[in-house]
Amino acid sequence: MARRDLNKLCIIGYLGQDPEIRYTADKQPIALFSVATTESWRNKETGEHQERTQWHRVVVYNRLADVAAQFLKQGNQVYLEGRLKTRRWTDTLGAERLAVEVIVDMNGTLQILGHGPGAPTSGQTEIPPEPETDTRQPELPGLSENNHKEAAD
Repeated sequence: MARRDLNKLCIIGYLGQDPEIRYTADKQPIALFSVATTESWRNKETGEHQERTQWHRVVVYNRLADVAAQFLKQGNQVYLEGRLKTRRWTDTLGAERLAVEVIVDMNGTLQILGHGPGAPTSGQTEIPPEPETDTRQPELPGLSENNHKEAAD
C-alpha cells in the first residue's frame, strides 16, 4: 500500500521586514522574510485579553520570489501556502542549531491581503518586534555569494 503523507501549511500574518533577495548559483531568486501571526484569548481566571505572537521564517523560490521582491513590504498582510522544512547544522562555535522554515515554491501560494508599508492599517493591532536572537544560519543550498539583488540590464 502506498504512503499518503501531506506537509502543507497555511499562514495569514504580517511581514516583519521587506524581503531579502538572494540568488542560487544558477541565478534563481530566493526571497527570505519573517511573518508574524498573533493568537489571542481571554484569560479564564482574570478575564483579561491576552496575545501571543509567533514568528515564521519564510523562504520563497523562483517566480514567486520575484513577485515577493517586487510587491511585498514590511507591514503587508499576506496569505501563504507552503510546506514546513526543518534544517539542522553546526554553527561556527560548534553549537547544534535548528531552523524551522515555511517553504513556498511552485506548489505554494503567496497573496497580499492588505497594504500598510511599515505599519498595519487602522483597526489592526500593532505587530510586536521580532525577538532578538542569533539569526545567523548557514547559506541555503545552492546560494551564491551574491546576496543582493543585481541591477537589471
